[in-house]
Amino acid sequence: MNKYLVLKIKRRLSRTVHDQNIYLSLISLGVGAVVALAAVIFRDSISFFQYLFSLSTQQIYSVMGDNFSIWLVAVPPILGGLIVGFVIKYFTKKGRANGVAEVIEASAIGGGKMNMQDGLVSAFASALSIGCGASVGREGPAVQLGATLASYVGEGLKLDRNQCRILLGAGAASAIAASFNAPFAGVFFAHEVIIGHYALTAFAPVAVAAIIGTVVSRVYFGDFPAFTISSHEIESFFELPAFVILGVVCALVAIVLIRSVPLTQRLFRFLKVPIWLMPAIGGLVIGVFAIWFPEILGVGYEATNKALNEDYELSVLLTLLIMKLIATVICLGSGFVGGVFSPSLFMGAMLGGAFGIIVAWPFPELASSLGSYSITGMGAMAAAVLGAPISTTIMIFELTGDYRLTLSVLVAVVASTIITRSLHGPSYFLWMLAHRGVVLQGGHEVGALSRPNLKSLIRHDHSILNGDDSLPSLRKSLVSAANGEVFITQEGRFFGRLMISDMGKLAFDKKYDEQKTVIDLVTVTDLFVYETDTLENAVEVFSGGEDPLVAVLDAPDTKKIVGCLHERDVIRAQLTYVRQLERLREDEH
Repeated sequence: MNKYLVLKIKRRLSRTVHDQNIYLSLISLGVGAVVALAAVIFRDSISFFQYLFSLSTQQIYSVMGDNFSIWLVAVPPILGGLIVGFVIKYFTKKGRANGVAEVIEASAIGGGKMNMQDGLVSAFASALSIGCGASVGREGPAVQLGATLASYVGEGLKLDRNQCRILLGAGAASAIAASFNAPFAGVFFAHEVIIGHYALTAFAPVAVAAIIGTVVSRVYFGDFPAFTISSHEIESFFELPAFVILGVVCALVAIVLIRSVPLTQRLFRFLKVPIWLMPAIGGLVIGVFAIWFPEILGVGYEATNKALNEDYELSVLLTLLIMKLIATVICLGSGFVGGVFSPSLFMGAMLGGAFGIIVAWPFPELASSLGSYSITGMGAMAAAVLGAPISTTIMIFELTGDYRLTLSVLVAVVASTIITRSLHGPSYFLWMLAHRGVVLQGGHEVGALSRPNLKSLIRHDHSILNGDDSLPSLRKSLVSAANGEVFITQEGRFFGRLMISDMGKLAFDKKYDEQKTVIDLVTVTDLFVYETDTLENAVEVFSGGEDPLVAVLDAPDTKKIVGCLHERDVIRAQLTYVRQLERLREDEH
């Protein structure tokens, strides 16, 4: 009887999951179409701003023509920077733009929810940034726009946390597919970067969104790869060590790029200028550089295509590599809005081409074409920066339409990924999140444990005394304290805590009441948490002592008591995390 009952329950659950998968796939179909249309509008918006700022492709790359003007390339980044800074400052709730990092954060710890206003404003600011010549990519803004729209749909339909995360990945997949005509890359990128794992329950919805995104893109733009190149092949298997070295070099350059961005951000903050003015200052620097190197403006696909077609000499390749690196760091550090994928492709193509020329000098008969090295460099560089080797490799093949370099790209990507993870960490996005205090160690499924703060667990039934208060006041507070513990402050700052046992004989002997104050009895303790700490931090604090109650402080500089935290509440939250973790792991199968 029990055996048949169990089988019946399993069949019922199987049908339920199946139905949910169909339901979510149908939603993803609609989301994919909406996101694809948004991606089309986004790309056209970039073209509009380029036209508005007179920064069309033809104008940028006719530097040697009679119509070239210094003001044509120098002024637009400054004007665009002013507008971008103003928009981000006054029209976003957090005072910063959304990108892929924010999508990952929403997936990991935000329950798949993103703010619609911030998403739309960020997309506008990104289109403006690229349109005025900022050295940033369009893939990050497209992903965050797609994820924002998907989040809005998921929240409107009251989907649960896991369904919202899947829908977030579906939005990202459609955005990638529509922006780059790369459906496979969209699917793998969503799983690898956004969702954080390859869940079977998420495959169908994500794939459906990527398919419809590709269809919409091809109807509007046509079925063409992003780069038009001739076919390339590996000349000799003896080149494989060279591709390994190329991957290592790409990883080192990628690490320089990633670590330079937060340093540049701190440098701009050191200037003591208003935040909204920083992009204009960055635009001024970029505008000056662009007078001599206009190729660094915008996404740089035209220059990348020239490198793939072997149109540059060694000196030009190395120069453009360095200038693009500097320009990208300045733009991202000053506050321009955009991604890092396109700049990574640019730098990878330049570095790969330069590396190919150097390798060909001693062994010209064994060296493949320079275009082969440029394509390989693109894959290695992008994989190192994005921390997504699988989706990046597939995207390179879809962008170029050339699958003959599978072996060289894989070898270089493996080498660059290993070096980057060993010397730096997973990716640019996780690195930026870590600098904001959001550490996603162990994967995206740790969202419940790594949530930004403990506000939902804070109690306010605590008792506070000043260190100068008398012992009678202490006795009265200890008797009435709900938790049998009183927190002590000195000049408004947390100093320690007192329990009835800490008073000893003074609890009943009143002859010292006139001689001592609370500060004479207080037990100084470092067992406290800040309201911005994570659940993981709270667990560590309680594991370091036997006190079941700790103070919650506002910030390290003020140390004002805002509440208290009980150990049983933390344990209860831990159990909730374990249940959520088990459910997430079940969803992967």
